[in-house]
Amino acid sequence: MKKSSIVMAVAVVALTVAGSQCFAAPKATKHLLVVTHTAAFRHDSIPTAEEVLADLGAKSGIYDVDYARDEAEVKQKMSVAALKAYDGVVFANTTGNLGIPDLHGFLDWLKTGKGFVGMHSASDTYHPSEVQGDRSYVEMLGGEFRTHRKQCSIEAIVNDLKHPAVKQLGKSWTIFDEIYLFKENNRPDVHVLLSTTTDPCADTPAAGDFLVSWVKDYGKGRVFYTSLGHRIDVWENPVYQQHILHGIKWALKLEKGSAKPDNPAPPIPR
Repeated sequence: MKKSSIVMAVAVVALTVAGSQCFAAPKATKHLLVVTHTAAFRHDSIPTAEEVLADLGAKSGIYDVDYARDEAEVKQKMSVAALKAYDGVVFANTTGNLGIPDLHGFLDWLKTGKGFVGMHSASDTYHPSEVQGDRSYVEMLGGEFRTHRKQCSIEAIVNDLKHPAVKQLGKSWTIFDEIYLFKENNRPDVHVLLSTTTDPCADTPAAGDFLVSWVKDYGKGRVFYTSLGHRIDVWENPVYQQHILHGIKWALKLEKGSAKPDNPAPPIPR
C-alpha cells in the first residue's frame, strides 16, 4: 500500500472514531407518568396541562410521558409492579381519591429515590377524610388544600433565589390565577419557593405568611409542588412552564437546589 493510501486510511479511521464520540447516543430519557384522573372537581385546563407537559419533555429531551387519565388507567399503571417503569410521577390538577391500588406502596416507591411533582389541585387530592383519616399522602406532599378566594393577581415572592425552579423569576413574580389557602402553614416542614405576605385575593387583606410553592425531601425521593395552574392561560405562560420544567428537573435530581425545611419567610408588612 502506498504511503498516501495509508495516511488516508488512518485519517478515515480517526474521523470515524471522532464521529462516533460526537454523535454518541444520548443518555436514556427519564420516564414520567402524568396522572390527570379526577375523582372530584375537574379543571378545564387539564388537556392543556397534558400538552404542555409532553411538549416540555420533548423539547428539553429530558423526559417522555405516559398518562393515567381515568381510574382504570390509575389501577393499571400505578400498581407497585407497574411503577417500576417510571422515574417519577406528576399529579396535574388531580382531585379526590384516585383509586391507587396500594397508596402506601406508591409512597414507599417514591421514598426509594423517585420524583413527585404536583400542580394546583394535587393538594386537593387524597384528603384524610377520603381515606379513613390516613394522612400519608398529605404528609408526603407537604400541604392540604382548604379553600380558595376569587381569582386575582398576586405578587409571589421568591423565597430561595438560588433554587432552579424559581431563580429565573427574580425577587418576585406577578401572576393571575386561582390562589389556594391551606389548612396549615407547613413552612416548618417544607422548603418554601414562593409565598405571599397577605391573604391572597381576600376582600379585606390580612398580613401573614401564605405558601404558594415548595419542595421537600421524601426519604430518598424529592417532592416539588406548585399551587398555581388553575387557568389555561397559566399553563400556556412560558414563565410558568419554566417554573414547572425546572421543578421537574429538580425532582428527578437533574438539578441541584436546597430542600432544607423552614427557610426564612419574607418580612410581613405592618
